[in-house]
Amino acid sequence: MGDVVGALLPLAAVVAVSPLPVLAAVLMLLAARAARTGPGFLAGWVVGIAGVTTAVLQLSGPRRDGGGPSAAAWAALVVGAALVLLGVRRWRSRPGPGEPAPVPRWAAAIDRFTAVRAGALGLALAALNPKALVVCVAAGVAIADGDLSGAQATWSVVVFTAVAASTVAVPVLASAVGGDRVAGPLRALRGWLTAHDAAVTAGLLVLVGGVLVAQGLRGLR
Repeated sequence: MGDVVGALLPLAAVVAVSPLPVLAAVLMLLAARAARTGPGFLAGWVVGIAGVTTAVLQLSGPRRDGGGPSAAAWAALVVGAALVLLGVRRWRSRPGPGEPAPVPRWAAAIDRFTAVRAGALGLALAALNPKALVVCVAAGVAIADGDLSGAQATWSVVVFTAVAASTVAVPVLASAVGGDRVAGPLRALRGWLTAHDAAVTAGLLVLVGGVLVAQGLRGLR
């Protein structure tokens, strides 16, 4: 199980460091209905990550040891290469000096969000966003390929989900505990994420993608 968790951590990091879901959570926590929309978004985000990963795990079935490269190695290689390409594309499409960063259309409607709509957005960002989706698929394949027991596979999904969702969970929990006292840090985080989204996303995609490519190549030997 340790090898599987080791393979899952870089994948979970890709989801965790993605600025978009963190920005969505921060915007909701600064809106009028923060007490409902923040936890709602977190719930949808967690369900989406765990749901996609579990669905792929179930569809992948048990490992068949044929002596050749594992499905997890191929998945790491393909996903890593895709993340590197996405990172390069994100870097090339970043705003120029002095240009405002584009804001998602749903951000303008945050104040009108209910807990249900916030949860639906969290679910959509996990299950329909190409980057998060491909990473969760790779995680499900890695767990299925690990020849684990049912309990170990379940714990692997829990660990992956917990790490992947941690960066959204932290501000939501901090807001629930600290209330108005965390509004200032949340505004500062919102400004930083808005200004540096493209550069941070591109750099992390290339970095983690490179790690996954190396991991996949080792598994193919």
